[in-house]
Amino acid sequence: MAKILTLTLNPALDVTIGLDALHPGQVNRSQAQHSHAAGKGLNVAQVLADLGHSVTVGGFLGCDNLQPFEALIDWRGFADCFVRVPGETRSNIKLVEADGRVTDINGQGPEVDAAAQTSLLRRLEQVASGHDAVVVAGSLPRGISPDWLRQLLDQLHAQGLKVALDSSGPALRAGLQSAPWLVKPNTDELAEVLGLALHSPAQRRAGAEQLLASGIEHVVVSDGAQGVNWFARDLALHARPPKVRIASTVGAGDSLVAGMVHGLLLGEAPAQTLRRATAIAAQAVTQIGFGIRDREQLARLEAGVQLTEQQEGCR
Repeated sequence: MAKILTLTLNPALDVTIGLDALHPGQVNRSQAQHSHAAGKGLNVAQVLADLGHSVTVGGFLGCDNLQPFEALIDWRGFADCFVRVPGETRSNIKLVEADGRVTDINGQGPEVDAAAQTSLLRRLEQVASGHDAVVVAGSLPRGISPDWLRQLLDQLHAQGLKVALDSSGPALRAGLQSAPWLVKPNTDELAEVLGLALHSPAQRRAGAEQLLASGIEHVVVSDGAQGVNWFARDLALHARPPKVRIASTVGAGDSLVAGMVHGLLLGEAPAQTLRRATAIAAQAVTQIGFGIRDREQLARLEAGVQLTEQQEGCR
């Protein structure tokens, strides 16, 4: 298996509250509550660990509430490359209703100053080169600019790493300029950064071709229950997941990224890579929390994924 680095620049303590239905402006009583250390890169890391990879995790953590994050790192056996900063890592509240609708209330997180930014770059200079790939995922904390993110990605690329990027908005726009190995926007995120309508398969492929022409090797575009489109040179595949009972959509995209990186690093056939990655994402929405918990369920979901090959690949 591979050695993979995941970077979560703006992690969060996810507090998931289950409700029958949300009634704004009224007293709501929860049916269940769970809290766990999270953030897109940490979520990816947990799935990669379950797939058998050796994982290093890094980014920025607030000193005032380290315990749940350090407990996760210790439990999972991750190598710890996080830089500690003053303040408290943010909390993200997820209100999950019985019908699967999720309302997110995301915190801001600590301010990351120039010294901490330099510290992370220097730490990565020392440890990143020993990895096969790096996943940079999530939003930017206060104090981090999109230009700094591009500097980070350029450094990782110069160290010979395959870089997978999963972000949105200005961070995604800046990151694309570094021509990552793989990007995983959803349809709305890709439409926003390209300034294009991406309603039809042809429009999505045209948008992906722009990114491929810039040097990006793999463009993976998620579209919720409608499935996943994967574009690469001479490859255009669509996967539709089987229908599942939704517990929470949190972490589905992160699970997809992990599945794609897993299959690509192992050199598997494209159909197998996308089929498994889509099944891992489908399993993620059936549970609260992150990781592959039921191998038999995953096998059933994988068998239910429908793959369609586009008539023409991207060139």
